[in-house]
Amino acid sequence: MSDIETLKKELPPFQIFELIPQYAAAGAIDPEKIDLLKWAGVYPQRPIEDGFLMMRVKVPTAELSADALRVVAGIAQDYGRGLLDVTDRQAFQFHWLRIGDIPAILDRLDTVGLHTRGACGDTVRAVIASPLAGLDAREVIDVRPLARAMEGTLSGNADFQDLPRKFKISLTGTPELEGIHLVNDIGFLAHTVEGEVGFDVWVGGGLGAVAHLSRRLGVFIRPDEVVEVGRAIAGAYRDHGYRVNRKKARLKYLIKDLGVERFREIVETEYLGRPLRDGPPAPVARFGGSDVLGVNPQKGGLNYVVLTTTVGRIDPAKARALADLSERYGGGVVRTTAFQNMMIPHVRTEDVAALVTELERLDLAPKATLRGTTIACTGTQFCRLAHTETKARVAGLIDTLEPLHSDLDVPFVINLTGCSNACTRYQVADLGFMGALRGEEEVYNVHLAGSIGQAQRTGAKLKGIVPAVRLTEYTDKVLSDFKTHRAEGESFVEYADRVGNEHFLPDIVLAAQDAGRELVGV
Repeated sequence: MSDIETLKKELPPFQIFELIPQYAAAGAIDPEKIDLLKWAGVYPQRPIEDGFLMMRVKVPTAELSADALRVVAGIAQDYGRGLLDVTDRQAFQFHWLRIGDIPAILDRLDTVGLHTRGACGDTVRAVIASPLAGLDAREVIDVRPLARAMEGTLSGNADFQDLPRKFKISLTGTPELEGIHLVNDIGFLAHTVEGEVGFDVWVGGGLGAVAHLSRRLGVFIRPDEVVEVGRAIAGAYRDHGYRVNRKKARLKYLIKDLGVERFREIVETEYLGRPLRDGPPAPVARFGGSDVLGVNPQKGGLNYVVLTTTVGRIDPAKARALADLSERYGGGVVRTTAFQNMMIPHVRTEDVAALVTELERLDLAPKATLRGTTIACTGTQFCRLAHTETKARVAGLIDTLEPLHSDLDVPFVINLTGCSNACTRYQVADLGFMGALRGEEEVYNVHLAGSIGQAQRTGAKLKGIVPAVRLTEYTDKVLSDFKTHRAEGESFVEYADRVGNEHFLPDIVLAAQDAGRELVGV
């Protein structure tokens, strides 16, 4: 049994909240219990010896009030050196915190209904709710009430504070637009079968060094069964999951070994006490959600406006300005997305142009190209596991390439991570870059044409590497080749399948550039 498993048995993880005031008063953390801070959403940041911390904050149902956003911005300003990140799990992340700051930060969050309980650690993490919930005319059901019930029943619940590893849940009412379920431990997809609204259930998704996309449980469940089924699946994982080797402790490994049919049988017989109804698959999203950008029509004649951050980073002044704009134009609420972007819903059509102009002044304008479809992890700036710098490098790539490729008429997804842990889903991007070191040199492995959309697959790892200093150059050449030689309406995944993976090998692409030639489409 690993050290963390022993520690979890000695001290129930959520009891760390009782110790935080003591640590804050002493200005020091018990080093033997520091890993339990994760259950409060708190990690040591790099370099560990400096004693700074980073913190994740849940955003239940992906929606928060303008006042809550101002509180988040104020915390970043007062305690986090003005740095605020939107994560790809719809959360906020602070940096540069001290243990003495944590009680005051938790108190501030509590005043606006936000918290960090279960934001990290071996427990049910933030429940991902579709940011389109209650808005898009194509949705089958508004999943926000179910997400709130799931959050209150599973996430932060002591019954699930000691899981073998982290556990992630997503719900969507628009499966033809969103495919995030493929990389979650449980994904609930609403659809209609013979006039009845219910949910298709997927299980066992997870990336990391060894990626597994989720698999259908093969059921069709009623909305009033969702929380019960979620609890049963989490319980089955808690009691049957692996705990000896943490590298093989996620639900995906249990399902790989048991098979989805045997896992369903365990859930039904040991946790539900009844069989679940068989059902067909829900519709498939062609681009997995990466195409939901810009101004979109909303139910009732209004609009929701998806604004693009740059790799999730937004400073407190812009966050406060965004809160003001949401009150002026959108009913005083904002939402976060799983693509490190944000949204203002409930915008009148006659106000859209004025809002877009205001967003442009903040460099948060809705855009349908690379800025809205590119995500990056924390990288070596703060993460102890990362091998490469990420945020600044990718921001520079976007600033250079977006003007050159603003004519893209299909989404092109770029996900970059500083190590193999896949915090930003590099295996399911058109271009997925995984940071590594070649001696002292920062380099990137390339994973090609993965998709949480229609293709529903992980990308192919290409031979060779891209030096960090040539990352923008390589990406530019791939994009240019795609635009020049693609068929009308063809996605990058479809194009890559047609021309073959070798066409995009780093050595070939960069050698062609060195020789002053363009890639030749097939």
